[in-house]
Amino acid sequence: MDRIAAATTDLSKVYGSGDNRVVALDRVGIAFREGEFTAIMGPSGSGKSTLMHCAAGLDSPSSGSVRVGTTELSTLDDRKLTALRRDRIGFIFQAFNLLPTLTALENITLPLTIAGRRPDRDWLDRVVAMVGLADRLDHRPAQLSGGQQQRVAVARALASRPAIVFGDEPTGNLDSRSGAEVLGFLRDSVRELGQTVVMVTHDPVAAGYADRVVFLADGRLVDEVAHPTPDRVPDLMRRLSEGNPQPPALHTHSRTR
Repeated sequence: MDRIAAATTDLSKVYGSGDNRVVALDRVGIAFREGEFTAIMGPSGSGKSTLMHCAAGLDSPSSGSVRVGTTELSTLDDRKLTALRRDRIGFIFQAFNLLPTLTALENITLPLTIAGRRPDRDWLDRVVAMVGLADRLDHRPAQLSGGQQQRVAVARALASRPAIVFGDEPTGNLDSRSGAEVLGFLRDSVRELGQTVVMVTHDPVAAGYADRVVFLADGRLVDEVAHPTPDRVPDLMRRLSEGNPQPPALHTHSRTR
């Protein structure tokens, strides 16, 4: 039986009221399995970033529930929610969000330092080796390329051995080669380290690194592809962007590797 790293049930998010009411999420239920790489895609305004922010405890839903492991986020006060995000969730954003005065190593271990925890040296060494930063640990961000800075951000997200890592367009500021490297590291963290990764992306090539892709339209889950191929993802995105009718039920497409 698959273990669940995080899940939402009947998750809704509504902004505004009356004529200004916008339904960003409409009763979304999804589970992110441990050791799986999931990409979330959909047209602009489909709710994909809102889903990630609610699932990661960065935003609160209007109704429904979010669990990380067996912890229901709505039961946590602000202090406990902050601690959960720090200890059990890793984040990678489009902007690298590195502190310029700290070295790469200090940036990687910063969340642990803030938490008053010492890094697991063996795990840290594995993560640093996987992202290819062993010879860059003493460098500050200004001395690193964009791709190297995002590698630092990936290592930082993995350093605390979180239950789940969320990435919001993590390759959006990178050229194709650097982006491919970072996506490869995320994929390797799933395959080699058993990490769980959830990534919001608009890029079908990036989605091709995932184990599955889920598609949102108008705040609802409308499709899912297991083991995506580069040609299948753009086809589905095109259909959703053109506003074609949503399928009556969630369809799952797969291919054999």
